[in-house]
Amino acid sequence: MKRLLIIWHSQTGGSKALAQAAAEGAAAFDAIEAKLLFADAAQPAQMLQSDAYLFVFPENLAAISGVMKAFFDRCYYPCLGKIEGRPYAIIVCAGSDGSNAARQAERIATGWRLKKVADPLIVCTNAQTEAAILGSKTISPDELRKAVDTGAHIAAGVALGIF
Repeated sequence: MKRLLIIWHSQTGGSKALAQAAAEGAAAFDAIEAKLLFADAAQPAQMLQSDAYLFVFPENLAAISGVMKAFFDRCYYPCLGKIEGRPYAIIVCAGSDGSNAARQAERIATGWRLKKVADPLIVCTNAQTEAAILGSKTISPDELRKAVDTGAHIAAGVALGIF
């Protein structure tokens, strides 16, 4: 069985909901084990034991969230040269833009020589006030469906040997 590792971070619930939706999409494929893993708990060994990756995180101050960045920092060198060619995708939960955070994660994935199998899914919550930024996020059914589709896309590609 192939393993899709979904590494996520969320402070206000948006990214968590998107990660869970992506796992739901991946679960449609019996040949794939979709494992959700909170970024703070993720270690290099789990990366090395997985066949594909989905990175799901919020944009904080136009960048990758700190907990997700700490995951990348912790795992980058131990995985360097050992996971080349494996497929990945990115989901960003953003307040207004998200493109810079997605670019940062793509640069890290490029350094690992991972294979990008989808454009980043950027979900914009339009949170622009302190209360909205710090408050719990509810992701629309349409955006959750896109996350389900992203999980299904990467799982299907891995299950069929396309990626």
